[in-house]
Formats: sequence, structure tokens, C-alpha cells
Amino acid sequence: MRIGISWISATLLLSVAAVHAQDRQPTASETKLIRDCAAKHVDDGEGEGACAFKLVAEPCIEKDGSNLGTANCYRMEETIWDQVLNENYKELMASIEEKNDQNKLKEMQRAWIAYRDTTCDFYWNKIHGSMAVPMSAACRLRETARRALLLAFLRTV
Repeated sequence: MRIGISWISATLLLSVAAVHAQDRQPTASETKLIRDCAAKHVDDGEGEGACAFKLVAEPCIEKDGSNLGTANCYRMEETIWDQVLNENYKELMASIEEKNDQNKLKEMQRAWIAYRDTTCDFYWNKIHGSMAVPMSAACRLRETARRALLLAFLRTV
């Protein structure tokens, strides 16, 4: 009986992983759109509204507006923002001379990751349905874009 339950559990886990799979990686031109927009708005506070969702995810969604297609479009754009975030983090870390301040940046980033994951995963707990898939993906995209822009701003101050 244990084998049957283990097999069912493994099958369910693989099914959930398949739902979260991303169909394609962003193109070089999509990546450039986000990078250029983020660089343009690094210190004006308009980056999220001007850059997130509009340039990559929304045109992608126009091609496949299903729940899974929408989630995949959000995840694809999140991939770009995550690259930008990681680059901004590394540059910010390199600009900080004091070891204690570098540790504070690490601590801040770890706390943000926990916040993002807890917040965006809550859609699964609250909604329990197929709409949780794109809503959770949109949350991760939004939070990652916001963080990438914040870290870029912190590099300039």
C-alpha cells in the first residue's frame, strides 16, 4: 500500500511541476526591451508602470490568453527581470565597501525572497483554482521587477 501512495504522491508532484513549466525562454529582443526600459527609468520611479508586463508579457498573452499560457508569459518576463535583479544585486554588492553593510544587503535580500515567495504562493492557498496559476506568476513577475528596479536605484544613491 505504501508503494501506491508514494507513486500517487510522486505523480502529483510531477503534475504540479509540469503546470509551473515555462514553454520558452525570452528572446534577445524581449530581453533588450526590458533592460532598456529599466535603465531609462532607474531613478524616476516610473519603471514598474512603464516596463513591467507591457513590453513582453502582454504581447505574449495576446497570442495565448489561456490560464497556462498567461502564466507562461509572466514567467518568461520574470526570467528577464530576475537576470536584471541579479546583475543589480552584484553591482550593488560590489559598490559596498564595509563587510557589515554587505551582510546587511544579503540579509535584506534573503528577507525579500521569503516575502516574495510567501506572498505569491498565498494565491494557491486563497484561490485553490486554475486562476491561482496566472495570479501567482503575475505576482512573482511584479515583485521581481520591483526589486530589480529598487536595487538599480540603490546603486545610484
